[in-house]
Amino acid sequence: MTTQKNHTLIFVYNADSGLFNTLTDIAHKVLSPKTYSCNLCSITHGLFSEKEEWREFLNKLPISLEFLHRDEYEHQYNEVSSMYPVVLERKGDEINILLPSSDINRCRSVKDLQSLILDVL
Repeated sequence: MTTQKNHTLIFVYNADSGLFNTLTDIAHKVLSPKTYSCNLCSITHGLFSEKEEWREFLNKLPISLEFLHRDEYEHQYNEVSSMYPVVLERKGDEINILLPSSDINRCRSVKDLQSLILDVL
């Protein structure tokens, strides 16, 4: 499959970047997983890496992908939102919400998230 030019999915996690934040997130996932604030991360990642099932799905998508923590997104795009996690779609200079946090937060598995993405593409 060829990747569509100027068309990107932007996955924004409800977590900040950096080693301290990563270690804090891992601890939170272990100690209190039900209160962890980023369902996108919970669904797509184990404690230390991306789930294989998710990685394989992403590799098959015919679109560019970008993955950002909320602080990286806000810095890079000069946009601030209180609604993370979110999946955005960028076509040229236009960015729109593809999957709002409410939809992502209803997902319980990688399969659920994959289905949502395929339905909106």
